[in-house]
Amino acid sequence: MVTIRLHNSFNRAKEDFVPLDPDNVRMYVCGPTVYDRAHLGNARPVVVFDVLFRLLRHVYGEGQVTYVRNFTDVDDKINARAAETGRDIRAITDETIEWYHADMDALGALRPTHEPRATEYIGAMIAMISALIDKGHAYEVAGHVLFDVRSYPAYGRLSGRSVDDMIAGARVEVAPYKRDALDFVLWKPSDASLPGWESPWGRGRPGWHIECSAMSYELLGAAFDIHGGGLDLQFPHHENEIAQSCCAYPDAGFARYWLHNEMVQVEGKKMSKSLGNFFTVRDLLEQGFPGEVVRFVMLSTHYRKPMDWTEEKAREAERVLRKWRALIENAGQGEVAAPVLAALADDLNTAGAITALHELAAAGDGAGLKASAGLLGLLGDAQGEWLSGPGVDLSGHAARLAALRADAMQSKDFAPVDALKAALVAAGVEVRMSKAGVELVPGPDFDAAKLEALG
Repeated sequence: MVTIRLHNSFNRAKEDFVPLDPDNVRMYVCGPTVYDRAHLGNARPVVVFDVLFRLLRHVYGEGQVTYVRNFTDVDDKINARAAETGRDIRAITDETIEWYHADMDALGALRPTHEPRATEYIGAMIAMISALIDKGHAYEVAGHVLFDVRSYPAYGRLSGRSVDDMIAGARVEVAPYKRDALDFVLWKPSDASLPGWESPWGRGRPGWHIECSAMSYELLGAAFDIHGGGLDLQFPHHENEIAQSCCAYPDAGFARYWLHNEMVQVEGKKMSKSLGNFFTVRDLLEQGFPGEVVRFVMLSTHYRKPMDWTEEKAREAERVLRKWRALIENAGQGEVAAPVLAALADDLNTAGAITALHELAAAGDGAGLKASAGLLGLLGDAQGEWLSGPGVDLSGHAARLAALRADAMQSKDFAPVDALKAALVAAGVEVRMSKAGVELVPGPDFDAAKLEALG
């Protein structure tokens, strides 16, 4: 069996992955808060952990891997959006989940085994909070329940910070009822204008961190294999999850391997609305960037390095994918190439795997290319629809060439026809002219940027 090695954030080292149960490999990844469209940064962990999901299924078997990614559908951002728009909270969250599914499907991501909504597990959260109070790790005050950070001596190990350093450097919520500045909310009261559930501490709603601890426990158990998410979640969210879960179930150990993907940049700069370089996945799709192209760009950088989205990279990815798709068009059944599998097994080295895919293409191994690319979620049959999609509409150029040809038949001056034909060929378009008319087909070297220059 292939040995998978993963960089464990908890131990700050690359380790052999040894599941607790090879017949039931379990992974939890923090999902979105559902009040708005997913942006490019939200999409990176989806793509990264989708590749890990595919790799685990390839090594251990499709039926032997359980992947959980949650939806946070109770949150103050959602409440604010409901107050701002006058819409029902459930309508907002249902709509946003539909958007999320459509956008992540477009990126070729498989649906996780379970996609729990936080509101479906309020009872489990209340039970865990009660257990933490009973064990002396949480306290009730002023209608709130807070986790006592000082009660868990290992707090800070994941992020590598001491409690005192965190207090000195962190922006923490100031509240007079806290015993310690770093204590965090497990439960908070809700007035009549806010969503709430009955609990031993009155009508209220959960804090953010407790939901993942409760849902992972219910769906994966007190101990499971992998916990993942963006690097921005390492502190405080994942640190708090560890504290809650390890205090509630001290003999279990919670997650054994922690993986964190780095952040996303756009054209070399941090993605920011103030800089005008903030993109949702839907923005990119509507701008004509196919989901498979977006995925390819993301996978071209190792997940633990910042990923820089540039239009140049996207155009190059489109050119490569067109070439590869032409190569596999009549390919038979192949097997995943050993260099591709080895690269992915080495801490998800997707960049190395793509290099190996280039080598398969250069060797003309269409069958091996298709099978190997499939392990990265590329070159699937359903993903190829963009090749004839609205982003590659050549009908206007075909009509223009046909008109020039008709004029040339009268004037006998074919120079304009030859010039346009040469420009189209230079853009990677196959020009097919016959008595029946003009047909333009994007070739493997199609370059949309060159086509746009033709007007």
